[in-house]
Amino acid sequence: MSRAPTASPTAAGAASGAFSGTVSGTASGHAARAPRGLLPVLLTATFMTALDVFVVNVAIPSLQSDLGAGPAAVQWVVAGFGLAFAAGLITAGRLGDRYGRRRLFGLGLALFTLASAACGLAPTTGALVAARVAQGLAAALMGPQVLAILRTAYSGAAQARAFAMYGLTMGLGAVFGQLIGGVLIRADLFGLDWRSCFLINLPVGLAALALVRRALPESRAPHRPGLDPVGVVLVTVALTGLVLPLIQGPGAGWPLWTWLCLGGATALLALFAFHQHRGVRAGRSPLVDTQLFDTRRSAGRAFTTGLLAQLTFSLGQGSFFLVLALYLQPGRGLDALGAGLVFTAIGLGYLVTSTAAHRVAARLGRQTVALGGLLMAAGLGLIGLAVHATGTTGSVWWLAPGLFVDGLGMGLVIAPVTSVVLAGVEPRLVGSAAGLVATVQQVAGALGVALIGILFYAADDAAVSFGRSLVALAVLELVLAALVQLLPRRTG
Repeated sequence: MSRAPTASPTAAGAASGAFSGTVSGTASGHAARAPRGLLPVLLTATFMTALDVFVVNVAIPSLQSDLGAGPAAVQWVVAGFGLAFAAGLITAGRLGDRYGRRRLFGLGLALFTLASAACGLAPTTGALVAARVAQGLAAALMGPQVLAILRTAYSGAAQARAFAMYGLTMGLGAVFGQLIGGVLIRADLFGLDWRSCFLINLPVGLAALALVRRALPESRAPHRPGLDPVGVVLVTVALTGLVLPLIQGPGAGWPLWTWLCLGGATALLALFAFHQHRGVRAGRSPLVDTQLFDTRRSAGRAFTTGLLAQLTFSLGQGSFFLVLALYLQPGRGLDALGAGLVFTAIGLGYLVTSTAAHRVAARLGRQTVALGGLLMAAGLGLIGLAVHATGTTGSVWWLAPGLFVDGLGMGLVIAPVTSVVLAGVEPRLVGSAAGLVATVQQVAGALGVALIGILFYAADDAAVSFGRSLVALAVLELVLAALVQLLPRRTG
């Protein structure tokens, strides 16, 4: 699902801010000088990206009927976006560092808007798949720039509020994507049916694009880094080889090629890590500076542990939305709009805590994320009890209390965990770090869907499958709460 900052006075001050709700930025005065339209523009793009990850699931039955799309083609409508998105994020972070984050964000937003138009006007399934791949690449161009601009344009409490709004926007796009899609398709605006799910991006994207130059400050890495073409090729091929089988494997029954891809991707990632480390030692500019993971420094320990926490959270998040949708629709027989209405229970809980997450962090520090993980585990437990009691026939609204509690926990995790990961990162490494964070989110999401999907489809009864999945997801949230305890109180 998708996202979006120069120097901190000291790494220690930055991390202290992350845990207290006052993350440092480039300089103490940046928060006051940040243009008024900066957040609306960045958050609009963030919402569009998050929405398009989920809204396509609602559109599938209609586009199958309209375009005559078979199962393989439909799978690529979904997979093409995620594959291009995940594979391009690290390289996009470097491009922003080198050529300017505002410039790359504006280019990504323009391409995303054009690709959305191509999706909405696609005459064939092949054209739709190509447009979805273009959408994913455009989203990859925007994602790291959003995080990097937020990190550099704001400081102190203003930065914490900005990350809170970023987290709120990501969550709303994910939680309400299915509901928005269901409403659009039910309304059938101008007879557009499923096409409106993509064409709705046009007026929104054009309005945001008109404000980019006025609202966003330009920023680059302090020293213009090289492009590292070998690193670009290695990481792009490796991530493609990793994400493609994770997306295609479950539906295809994990044929031999998926395992060969995963093995090859693992080897290429190891080669990429070696190449990056050697580049650092030689004084070059690798795509990913391995100093980010230097655990001899407090900042390195914070980044490494925070990235693991982000990975754990992302493993569970995308897969939870998937198995919940499968339980509600094929399992309970709800249509897209009915299932989307059930999702609002999560959204309500999310709204309650995400808007106040930065204030909670000012009191609880790193334990804000731990509290969020525990609340999510409790919410999943309540959902499991409701599923056990009602099966597939009782009132679906018995799920609402557990969904609401799960949403409360989500609101305390999404923005704070991102803030923690980036808190102590040096300004020259912000783009690289932001690309890594966004990549971990996407790859972990695909991995979680594959693993939890296996668990879900292991039983024929939807209630049993969903219940087993909830147990695994609750364990992930408890692991998240435990990981946070390993974070240093201060970095430096």
